[in-house]
Amino acid sequence: MSFTKISNLGRVGAAATALFAPAVAFAQEAAPAAAAAAPIPDKADTAFMFICTLLVLFMLMPGIALFYGGLVRAKNMLSVLMQCTVAGAAIMLIWVTYGYSFAFGGSTSAFWGGTAKMFLSGVGVDSTAATFSDGVVIPEFIFVMFQMTFAALTPALIIGAFAERIKFSASILFCILWVTFVYFPIAHMVWDANGLIFGWGALDFAGGTVVHINAGLAGLIGAIMVGKRTGYGKDMMAPHSMTLTLVGAAMLWVGWFGFNAGSNLEASGGAMLATVNTFVATAAAIISWCIVETFTRGKASLLGAVSGMIAGLVAITPAAGIAGPMGAIVMGLIVSPLCYFFVAVIKNKFGYDDTADVFGVHGIGGLFGALATGIFASASLGGIGYAEGVTMGGQFMTQVYAVLVTIAWCGIGSFIIYKIVDIIVGLRVTVEAEREGLDLASHGEAAYHD
Repeated sequence: MSFTKISNLGRVGAAATALFAPAVAFAQEAAPAAAAAAPIPDKADTAFMFICTLLVLFMLMPGIALFYGGLVRAKNMLSVLMQCTVAGAAIMLIWVTYGYSFAFGGSTSAFWGGTAKMFLSGVGVDSTAATFSDGVVIPEFIFVMFQMTFAALTPALIIGAFAERIKFSASILFCILWVTFVYFPIAHMVWDANGLIFGWGALDFAGGTVVHINAGLAGLIGAIMVGKRTGYGKDMMAPHSMTLTLVGAAMLWVGWFGFNAGSNLEASGGAMLATVNTFVATAAAIISWCIVETFTRGKASLLGAVSGMIAGLVAITPAAGIAGPMGAIVMGLIVSPLCYFFVAVIKNKFGYDDTADVFGVHGIGGLFGALATGIFASASLGGIGYAEGVTMGGQFMTQVYAVLVTIAWCGIGSFIIYKIVDIIVGLRVTVEAEREGLDLASHGEAAYHD
C-alpha cells in the first residue's frame, strides 16, 4: 500500500515540494502490482510524525479542555472536561472503525473515501504512506494516527460554543454524528486526490476549511439552536479561571507545532517553514489584539491576549507551509482586529450566546486564513509560489469556492444533525440543572470544594 503521488498540480520547482507535501499522503490507492520491492519507511520522518501526533493529542488532552474549562463558570468546569475527554475517545474509536476509510479509503468519489479501509482493512506494519520526496515513505499507521488526532480535536472545538447548557448525551451524540456526516466528507474533499475541493487546486496546508471553518460554523449554529444560557446578559458569567485558560492556550500553542509542522509529513524545510510561521503569526496576533483592546477599551486584557493567540494560530493553519514568515506576520496582524470585531460587536448586535467565541475566533479566523492563503502563497509576497499557470486572482477565487462549499456542507449538515439530536435525546438541560451547574447535575461531582 502506498499513497498516490499527485501529478496534475503543475510544477513550480522546489517550491512545489513544500506547497503540496501535505496533500501527497492524503491521496491513496493500491500499490502497483509491478512494484519491485516494498519501500522501507524513513526512520527520522517516522519519529518526527510520531512526535507531531502526540503534540496534536496534547492539544485535545488537556489543551482545549483546560482552555474552555477556564472560560466557563466554576460549576461547569468538569462538564467541559468530560465532554472533551469522552468525545475525543469516542471519535478515536470511530476513526479506526470507519472514519479513516470514509476520509481516505481510496474511493474515486469526490465526496467520500468509501468503505475499503473500514476496520483498518489492509493497514498493517508493512503498509506505507508516501511523502512528497521520491522513494521516501512512513508507516501507514502513523498517518492513520496523525489524522485521527485531527478528527478527535475538531469536534471538541465546537463544544465551547454551547458550553454550560447542553446535555452531556446530546454533546457526545452530536460530535459522533457530526464527524461522520460533516468532518469526514470535508476532509476527503479537501485532502484526498479524488476530492472535489482538492481537484480544484485549493490550498489548505493543515485545516483552515476542514478544521476551523467547519468547527466555527457548527459552533455558531449550535449556540443559536441550543439557545442562550439562563440569565445571559443579566448574571455574571465571567471566566472562572483565566489562569487555567492561559495554561490551556499555551498547551494549544505548543501542540499546534505538531498540527502545522506535522502536516508536511516529513522532517524537511517545509516543516520548518510551518514551524517559524506558527511562531511569528501567533506572536503578531497577540500584539495586534492587545493594541486593538488598548484603543477600544483603554487597557489590554489577558483574555484578549489569549484570544489573539488562538486567532493567530487559526489564521496561519491553512498557510503554514505556504506563506513566507513576513506574510505570516501580516496575517497575524490582520486577523485579530477581524476576530475582535465579531467577538465584541457582531455577537452583541445579533445576541447569540457563543460561550467561548468559537465562531468569532475559529470561524472568522479560519475564513480569513483560508482566503489569505491564496494571496500570501505568492512568491512576490514571500510565499513559495503557485502551481504553473495559476495567478493570484485565480488562486484566490479557488479559495473562495472551497470556503463556500465548506460553509454550505457544514451549515446544512450541522443544522440537520442538531435537529436529530434534539429529537433523540433533547439538546438542553433543565433550568434547574443549569442553575445548579452541570458538574453536579450531569456528573455528580465538583471541580472545587470549599
